[in-house]
Order: sequence, then C-alpha cells, then structure tokens
Amino acid sequence: MSIHEKSVRRLLSLPKNFTYEEIVNLLNGFGYNEIPKGKSSGSAVMFYNRSNKNKIMFHKPHPGNEMKKYVLKLIIERLKKTNQL
Repeated sequence: MSIHEKSVRRLLSLPKNFTYEEIVNLLNGFGYNEIPKGKSSGSAVMFYNRSNKNKIMFHKPHPGNEMKKYVLKLIIERLKKTNQL
C-alpha cells in the first residue's frame, strides 16, 4: 500500500489529529495545487485541480494544526463528487 493510499484511508476514518500538512500532501497526490488567496483572505485557502477544474476551499486550522471534522467531510465529499475517491 502506497503512502497516498494510507493517507486516503486515514482521511476516510475522520481522525481528530489529521493535520493541515497531511491535507496538502493528500490533495497534491490527487493533482490539486494550493492557490494563494491574497493578503485579506485570512485563513481561507483554495486548492485547484486543472485536469478536472475542481476547486476545494476551506479555512486553515488555527490556532492548532489539526483539521476540523467538518472540513475533512467537505474534502471527502468534493473528492467523491469528482470520482477521485
């Protein structure tokens, strides 16, 4: 099992300690790139996949580094919608 497959399984289990860095690596593995939102966007980030034109937007976790459960669910939903999961 590859590292990417392990990350997908971990995401689907909705762990409480899934970090922002893990999300970045996972989305990069699906072909998404982080798009800077500018100075006034606060903690909002957008990931864009050029091949399927899909966007995934959410807020970076703060003050900690662990992703919120609702954000993990949103990412899962978006990846399923584009048949990537």
